Amino acid sequence: MEHYNDEIQLKDILIKLSEYKAYLLKKKFAIIGFCFAFFAIGLAIAFTSETKYKAELTFVVEDEQSLSPLRGMSGIASQFGFDLGGGSSTTFSQQNIMELLKSRGVVEATLLEEGTIDGKKDLLVEHYITIKEFREVWAKSEEFSGVNFNKASTLEHDSIMGGIWKEITENNLNIEIKNDEANIINLSFISANEKFAKQFTETLIDEMSKMYITHQTKQARNTLDFLQDRADSVFVELDKSEKEFARVKDINQRIIKASGRLKELQLMREVEVLNTMYLEIVKNLEISKITLLNQTPIINIIDKPILPLEEEKLSKTMAGILGGFLGGFLSVCFFIFGKLFKDALAED
Repeated sequence: MEHYNDEIQLKDILIKLSEYKAYLLKKKFAIIGFCFAFFAIGLAIAFTSETKYKAELTFVVEDEQSLSPLRGMSGIASQFGFDLGGGSSTTFSQQNIMELLKSRGVVEATLLEEGTIDGKKDLLVEHYITIKEFREVWAKSEEFSGVNFNKASTLEHDSIMGGIWKEITENNLNIEIKNDEANIINLSFISANEKFAKQFTETLIDEMSKMYITHQTKQARNTLDFLQDRADSVFVELDKSEKEFARVKDINQRIIKASGRLKELQLMREVEVLNTMYLEIVKNLEISKITLLNQTPIINIIDKPILPLEEEKLSKTMAGILGGFLGGFLSVCFFIFGKLFKDALAED
């Protein structure tokens, strides 16, 4: 009995499918009309869509462990309490560099740099606002009317900058590892203005490099600054003591008793101590300079964006085909659901 029921259900399904097939064939001209209509809409979208330009830049960050012909001096430097590097930093790993390139601090610093677009020199953020035609929209609002980033920063500036940063990082900026083995990072930026796309991309990597280098060399630079200050201070004291020693020695030319030459002996000892201190500080200062040089990372730019840039525009053929398929799919769904609704009402 169950087998008989299964046969009846399968037969009913096949009958229904045959009915819907026949029904769709009757509506074929309407379906074809929908396809052509959406095909035309797809072409219209392709013709009216804005041409965008893609600026691509590839770079690689040198690993600290691979930098260094100076690593052979690390043994000498360690005798004086200095580390010439060799340990890798996790703060700026590849993944972190990719995220930091999208960070608000780096993007905002980039936008606040000057650039020349179409013969006009201004901040990149001002060029971005002009390209996006934001001022036409702001003219209708008193809140952002007259905002200019060349003037003092206000809450309105922060609000606008936050929105621009979000739009850039979500829609225009893409960062990915191009080659896992070679550790090559690919940075791409899309804009309606190809000169802006090129300048923004190059400025962005420059700002990232500044932050990266500043962080990686902060400790070594602090040590170098401290030793330089100490060297200058000790040199001033040494120079002062030497002059005083020479003056007292001239005065004591005819004095024979040791008690009369006590001041001269004290100054001579002070000069010797300061001289020893100065030589040791200078030696450590030179080692500190080597440390700073060794810890300064290298960002090698492999390929920079070159004008004219690659165009990013919707293909007319692809837009028409996709529009046609969408029109056919929607029309078939419309007729099927319409028939299902009519059949349900007829059964009631």
